[in-house]
Amino acid sequence: MRKKIVVLTGAGVSAESGIATFRASDGLWEGHRVEEVASPEGWKANPEKVLQFYNERRKGLLDAQPNEAHKILAQLERNFDVTIITQNVDDLHERAGSSNVLHLHGELMKARSSVDESHVVTMKDWELKMGEKCPKGHQMRPYIVWFGEAVPMMEQAVMEAMGADIFIVVGTSLLVYPAAGLLDYAPRQAPKYIIDPKVPAVRAFPNLHFIEEVATKGMKKLEAILMRDYTH
Repeated sequence: MRKKIVVLTGAGVSAESGIATFRASDGLWEGHRVEEVASPEGWKANPEKVLQFYNERRKGLLDAQPNEAHKILAQLERNFDVTIITQNVDDLHERAGSSNVLHLHGELMKARSSVDESHVVTMKDWELKMGEKCPKGHQMRPYIVWFGEAVPMMEQAVMEAMGADIFIVVGTSLLVYPAAGLLDYAPRQAPKYIIDPKVPAVRAFPNLHFIEEVATKGMKKLEAILMRDYTH
């Protein structure tokens, strides 16, 4: 029976594809205060600015390509049952070939009604404009979980983490909650691997292993370990 791998990924996975990490050291996101472009208050104050911000992110994403880390995670499906839980809003995991991806913070290439949360559409292009409305007449907004909003996929993510035979964390500082808390739900006996060039400050977990590398190099090393130790 194939082992179940659950992977929590963050901005460090997509950084090597040229996708800017969510928040720089100065607290800005692409030169904007995060509250202005990633909160319900920012949307209410200036929806045009918010739409323009995500249009630019979308345009950049269309030019980006999955990197080796994305590709290795997708290839693991040949030998393991793999679920990816990502904090990233890009679609690079899917484009690399991963078939089971759970987006905690939304998806950049989708839009939703600003009032009817159940109305979600996949965008064909990078631009979302003022005046584009849902069938009920409400302005469409980015399908992003903003600060102050609930994380609707969290319950499912917890269930996945609880069922892991192997739990992997790649490219996240484990500072953003509730996602960072998923490590707590991985079974005690499950091997846990954290890949990051700077080891995050996490409390001692049983069976915890650190690989101090960027995502592409770290995943290459971990792939060799997984194939050697868990595929017999």
